Amino acid sequence: MAAHFVDPAPAHARPHDPAVHGADAPRAYLRWLERNVQAHRVDGYRAVTLSLKRAGMAPGDLTAVQMDRAAQLADDFSHGELRVTHDQNLLLPWVAQVDLPALWRAARQAGFATPNIGLLSDMIACPGGDYCALAHARSIPVAAAIAERFADLDSLYDIGDIDLHLSGCMNSCGHHHSGHIGILGVDKDGTEWYQITVGGSDGSTAGGPAKPGRVIGPAFAADEVPDAIEALVETYRAQRQRGERFVDTARRIGVEPFRHAADAVRTQTRAPALAA
Repeated sequence: MAAHFVDPAPAHARPHDPAVHGADAPRAYLRWLERNVQAHRVDGYRAVTLSLKRAGMAPGDLTAVQMDRAAQLADDFSHGELRVTHDQNLLLPWVAQVDLPALWRAARQAGFATPNIGLLSDMIACPGGDYCALAHARSIPVAAAIAERFADLDSLYDIGDIDLHLSGCMNSCGHHHSGHIGILGVDKDGTEWYQITVGGSDGSTAGGPAKPGRVIGPAFAADEVPDAIEALVETYRAQRQRGERFVDTARRIGVEPFRHAADAVRTQTRAPALAA
């Protein structure tokens, strides 16, 4: 197997660019370094994620022009190698550390430099009922509504790491069960509804041991989902301890505080506990 994953031949590094390092570095660049650039097993290299979570486009979507630009970035900065990640982004696995400033500028111009990897807006969403015949509910409009609600980067950074996963049916193409917040589209008498879970994890370091999320109550109407997600986030903000991530808070305090907060913002549905 190792023979199929040969390291690329070393390339000549570009000159160091002091204009975007240190105290004079733009804030957007520093945020990009924090969120989109990862350590590498080979000294002098970094792995860089190109974010495909942008306003106005479905998570993971690319136009033909953007695909050409991504390929050019791979040729220019990653020895021609580009990978598609399970969280619907692109990865440049062989970026020389000294090339990071130039890559940032090029990625920003191409629309790939949103510094949101691991944040709430970096969600996984399946195509849903708009494109999939198996789906019980649409995913893309719900994902767009959540992205619009949480568009402010300062707020996203304050919230911190959250894996939000959205599936349009039980086939779970969006991995809803393993999200810190999971959303599952279900069909009830021909109407779209959305079940919400809290506290799941896919077993990555950020989320602790692999564990399915717990359902917080009856399903929500599509228009209620952004309010419900915001209620979950505000509950976390009120309950978190210093340095505690959403998934850690959810597992510490349990489902009930999240259930009550989400039920309180229902407008079209009512939870049994709140029914007259």
